[in-house]
Amino acid sequence: MKEKAKALKAAFPYTIPVFTGFTFLGIAYGILMSSKGYGVGWTNLMSLMVFAGSAQYVAISFLTSVFNPINAFLMTLMINARHLFYGISMLDKYKDAGKLKPYLIFGLCDETFSIVCSTAPPKDIDKNWFYFFITLLNHAYWVLGSLLGAWAGSKISFNTTGLDFVLTALFVVIFIGQWKNKENRKPAIIGIMCSIICLIIFGQDSFIIPSMAAILIVLTIWRKGYSGKKNLTKEGIQ
Repeated sequence: MKEKAKALKAAFPYTIPVFTGFTFLGIAYGILMSSKGYGVGWTNLMSLMVFAGSAQYVAISFLTSVFNPINAFLMTLMINARHLFYGISMLDKYKDAGKLKPYLIFGLCDETFSIVCSTAPPKDIDKNWFYFFITLLNHAYWVLGSLLGAWAGSKISFNTTGLDFVLTALFVVIFIGQWKNKENRKPAIIGIMCSIICLIIFGQDSFIIPSMAAILIVLTIWRKGYSGKKNLTKEGIQ
């Protein structure tokens, strides 16, 4: 028990920024769920069992419209496909996690991945419990924010028009930040061009999945070509 308490104490400071972000995003999600007729129980269940912020926001539209399982599956897969690469990169870190591994896999979100990859546990702290509490705390922040939002939405009546735009706004801010910090902007340009072309071809109601698929295909092809040219350049220099 003492070992776990030390790991929790060591992990907590690294998760404070996530606490701030997850709380406010979770509140917005909870309020939006409440505005669509889903109470605290459903919101809590979604955040506990799904724990995928962007996918949960998108799932609201699935819950409030005619359900299309194929579209829901493809959309969720495209949105969360990055977790496949996260998982591969975590193989070494989590290989000795034992009974903690299933939860570490389940709770691996963008923020947790960022902290775990950039932070080395203190020497006197068990690394697996350190990673576990980072994951658990981040999960708890999201659930807490969702519950607060759902409760507020059920008690306070206010205009929620435009609230469902919060995730779009978040992605726009992330995109702008990456655009400013990245020297190589070709992936961003590819994403924009693929989205515009698919919007023209498929229309605004059906362009998201084709554009995501196109972006994935083009980036994969471009990545292979870029890596091949880079290797040839290195060999030529040698």
